[in-house]
Amino acid sequence: MFAEFRKFVMRGNVLDLAVAVIIGAAFATITKSLTDDVIMPVVGWIFGGFDFSSYFIRLGPIPEGYTGSVNNYAALKEAGVPLLGYGAFVTTVINFLILAFIIFLIVRSVNRMLARFEHQKPEVPAAEPTDVVLLREIRDELRKRPAE
Repeated sequence: MFAEFRKFVMRGNVLDLAVAVIIGAAFATITKSLTDDVIMPVVGWIFGGFDFSSYFIRLGPIPEGYTGSVNNYAALKEAGVPLLGYGAFVTTVINFLILAFIIFLIVRSVNRMLARFEHQKPEVPAAEPTDVVLLREIRDELRKRPAE
């Protein structure tokens, strides 16, 4: 079973997929930082608050003994207060849209580049069947003979 598993893992497409997942995770981290640290503060400022990801609706009571801020989403969530974090959801959706758009641009660029490469590739004539070549040689030899 181990040999079969090793054969499965060593296939080219499995290794390519593993590399793509690792690079995708790193790229997602960059996109998340772009969203959280650059785009969402601007969106929050436009909508009247600096940190849009902390917009929420409290759905339950605050536990007794809680000493943190009632406006701190992360602290309330950590304290176990049921919250509807619509700001965090909007941030995640925007993060996804940015990531999907960037991937779309990359795939589009690669497709255009491949199309241009295929267009510029010199055409190689197809090999003629041997019987056609033989018949052509016979025809040429017959033309060389003097007329009787």
